[in-house]
Amino acid sequence: MIFNKEGSTTIITQEKTTVIEFVKRLEDKYESLKSDNIIVNLFSLKQISVADINEFLRISNKYKSAKRSFVIVTNKISFDEVPGEITIVPTLQEAYDLVEMEEIERDLDF
Repeated sequence: MIFNKEGSTTIITQEKTTVIEFVKRLEDKYESLKSDNIIVNLFSLKQISVADINEFLRISNKYKSAKRSFVIVTNKISFDEVPGEITIVPTLQEAYDLVEMEEIERDLDF
């Protein structure tokens, strides 16, 4: 896992571990990251399935209930294929834009 913090957003890049191990390590780090917005960059994965993305559902819900953004970046799975509770975008720029929009909405109490 590679962590890159930019302001109130942490970008986490998946390297060589399995998705299940990655999610477990992310859950283990929750206490130190709970005040951040999270962008999970999965571009290094050659193959990823809808089941892999669904592994992130529990931690995604945890961040969102804490009024934080949790965005997964991959162009191998469409947002139409995953549950509505999971936010998935095809590019890192879209992830940044989405986090910024959600921050504005939270500031305006939407």
